[in-house]
Amino acid sequence: MDKHTEETELIIITGMSGAGKTVAIQSFEDLGFFTIDNLPPALLPTFIKLMRDSGKSMKRVAAVMDLRGGDFFDSLVDAIDDLSKEPEVAITILFLDAENQTLVSRYKETRRSHPLSPGGLVLGGIKKERDMLKDLQGRAHYMYNTSEMSPRQLKGKITSDFASKTSNVFTVNLMSFGFKHGMPIDADLVFDVRFLPNPYYIEELNPQSGLDQPVSDYVLKWQETQTLVQKLEELFDFMIPQYKQEGKAQLVIAFGCTGGQHRSVTLAEYFGKYLSKNNKVSITHRDVKIRKG
Repeated sequence: MDKHTEETELIIITGMSGAGKTVAIQSFEDLGFFTIDNLPPALLPTFIKLMRDSGKSMKRVAAVMDLRGGDFFDSLVDAIDDLSKEPEVAITILFLDAENQTLVSRYKETRRSHPLSPGGLVLGGIKKERDMLKDLQGRAHYMYNTSEMSPRQLKGKITSDFASKTSNVFTVNLMSFGFKHGMPIDADLVFDVRFLPNPYYIEELNPQSGLDQPVSDYVLKWQETQTLVQKLEELFDFMIPQYKQEGKAQLVIAFGCTGGQHRSVTLAEYFGKYLSKNNKVSITHRDVKIRKG
């Protein structure tokens, strides 16, 4: 069975210090994994039991296990060998490596000392670490050499290899808001729809919002709205696959009108339905409950 379709999945991230384990664990978190940094190998059996007993909350876990575990790290290979006999848990080892020269350069850039040579030469610590990791490297399912990888490229590689093919990791968050209440600070794309005909000036529609069918029908019936909708559909159909390919975990699209009651709400609801065909979608109407006094 493919490891990525098992009921319980544990990714062990390990490898050379400075090879990108921090970027890796952040990438798995963006993919929806429960993540833990610096898990001592001695606690691995206990942690596996916790995963089994946790229900759905810890079915996909990524854990960094490295030399920070100190003496406990020596037991990691034995622990993995024992747990490989467990049919209920799919364990995958991701080993990150880089050329010695690259690792030395990265340590110099960050002005950090190597954990195995805190007061000595960085290269000496790198050589000791490489020797200590030989057995673990031989058991790795995936090995990445990050010497020529940028953080974004590493994230993209992890997304390509580990994003579940059966789950929709990428999320489109649609938001409506009113400009008079302030711009949203967390939006990736903002569309100002204040040029559309405004239901605010229609007496029977004024008290309602874009969540109500009469308001939605009014906003969407105009040619200006239909043209905007068509152009945005084409834009989103082009852009969203590009965001997914880059490894982005979510996209926040905000529609703004004057008060955040009518036009922006209607557009957010419309595109919520349109984009949900191929994406996981959430919708937030930031200002729809704010009524004029």
